[in-house]
Order: sequence, then structure tokens, then C-alpha cells
Amino acid sequence: MNARLAIACSMMTAAAALAPAGAVAQPASTGSGQAYPAKPVRVIVPFPPGGAADIVARAITQEMSRAWGAQVIVDNRAGAGGLIGAEQAARAAPDGYTLLFASASPMTVSPHLAAKPPYHPLRDFTPIVLIGFSPNVIVVHPSLPVHSVKALIALAKARPGQINYASNGVGTLSHLAVELIKHQAGINLVHVPYKGGAPAIVDTLAGHCSVFLAAYPTLSAQVRAGRLRALAVTSAQRIALAPELPTVAEAALPGFEAIQWWGAYGPVGLPAELVARLNADIGRALFTTEVKSRLAADAAEPAGGTPGDLAAYLKTDYERWGKVVKASGIRAD
Repeated sequence: MNARLAIACSMMTAAAALAPAGAVAQPASTGSGQAYPAKPVRVIVPFPPGGAADIVARAITQEMSRAWGAQVIVDNRAGAGGLIGAEQAARAAPDGYTLLFASASPMTVSPHLAAKPPYHPLRDFTPIVLIGFSPNVIVVHPSLPVHSVKALIALAKARPGQINYASNGVGTLSHLAVELIKHQAGINLVHVPYKGGAPAIVDTLAGHCSVFLAAYPTLSAQVRAGRLRALAVTSAQRIALAPELPTVAEAALPGFEAIQWWGAYGPVGLPAELVARLNADIGRALFTTEVKSRLAADAAEPAGGTPGDLAAYLKTDYERWGKVVKASGIRAD
């Protein structure tokens, strides 16, 4: 996490320098000479409403809409670990009117699981900007008699195959992160996949699933209300919003880390002038008081930086999770 935070901090500094207070978005061309945006912009979020990616996207698009004086519409296209929505974005016209706001899962994990991936994350998209980072948190239903990761591991060893866990879908980070915990701890938890964070939360709240791991923004309200019990965060360091929560690494599994992150992309072939405009405008939105407050409330940190920064981060994470998928033997259902 330290290295990632250093990267994020350098990106934040660069973005802040490029986005002075009160800066006004300037017109750009779509490549046809027409000012942009001349019609509503669709932002595909490849997960259902209410999840972390959706929360982050709506905070940013609201600010973009205000700055542009044009509609920016969030279009939730859930399914297949984010593959369905991401594929639609990859196949869209590269005119800036269809964008993708995606978490790590459909860009660095899900393509490794599909026998025939519908797109290649490094070839079929135009990176625009790295949006931000957020720690995951592991929670349990209050009926499960554990208050720490060590206690969960001990209970799972005493009841092998009897405790289930929810995930945002097969191959999502919430799935693979728990699989890493299982592997490192030597335990057997039963996987119950859902189509996104929101339905997974519903069933965990109802007690149909006992364990869930997802980005902090997805779960923070339920944790604060006491409907779910948080055991630990998955970052390398504790978070300011909940300093009482240990990291998984310090609580039980040294070296463990699995953070969530988001990026904004366009279809491949997006004109360079438009990429620069979108990078500047989304980066500027990230550092408005409203968006920073919205993200900070859920322990998420804005990133920003250049399209090249996102491309480099995407490549590194794509290769890292490819190794994890190969070692685990996980395949899409």
C-alpha cells in the first residue's frame, strides 16, 4: 500500500496543479469539429446501483454535469463480474459520448476468468484517468460469533465448509480477496456469488450469508449502523475513518493486501484532444470539495494523474491478478 499511496499522492499533486480553484472547463472537439459535449454523455458502470463503483461514479458525474452544463447519465449494466457493461463500452463509438467508470474487477480480474474474454483491457480501451483508491473491509453478520479475523479463521477450521461468504460476483475482487484469505489461512469457506455489491449486502444483512468483503464505501453505512460487524480492512495501513479496525495483515495474515480502485476509460480510438479534455475535467471534478468530501466519508482517496498513469497502473494490476487467478484455478461459472 505504501508504494501505491506514493503513486496516488504524486498523482494528486499533479492533478491539483492542473486544476486551479474556479477553473472553467473549455470546449473540446469530438474530432468532427463539433463542440463537446453537444448531447448527453453516458457513463457505463458495470455493476448495479448502490455499489462502490456506482457511488463513486455518481459523485463525479454530478460534478461533471454541473461543470459542462450538460447531462451526464450513469447507466448501470451489471453482470458477469463487470464483463457485460465493460464490453458495451468497448464496442461503443469513440466519440466521447459513451465512457466507462470501472473498478479493478472487470479490467484486471474478470478477463482472466473467461474462456473467451469479450475484450482485452490493455488493447480495447482508451485510459482517461485513475479515479481513486479505497480499502476493502471484511464484515460478518452479527449472528456469527466472531469479533476478529483470527476468531473467524478458528471458527472456519472448526466448521469446514459450513460458513458461506458473499461476493460481488465470480472473479470480482471481493471473491478473489477472500480466496486469498482462504489460501493463506488454510480454511474452507463456501462462495455465494451475486450480481454486484448491493444484492450481496441485502443477503448478508438478512443472514443468508455470514461473511462479505467489499470496498469500504459499499459497507460503511451498514457497519456504522451496527447491522454488520467489521473485522478488518484489507489495506496495508489502518484507515483514518475507522482507526480501531486492524488490517488483515496485522490481525492474522502478514503481508495480505487487496485494495479497490477505479478508473475512467473510453473506447479504443478516442481522439487525443478529447482524452486530454476528459482527463482534465474528470480530474478537476475529483478535487472539488463536494467530491472529495463524498469520497472521504467512505475512506476513498481521489487519485487523478495522466492517462499514462492509469495505463501503467492497469497493466501492473492486470498482470498481478492474472497470476493469482492462474494459481487459484478459479474459472467463471
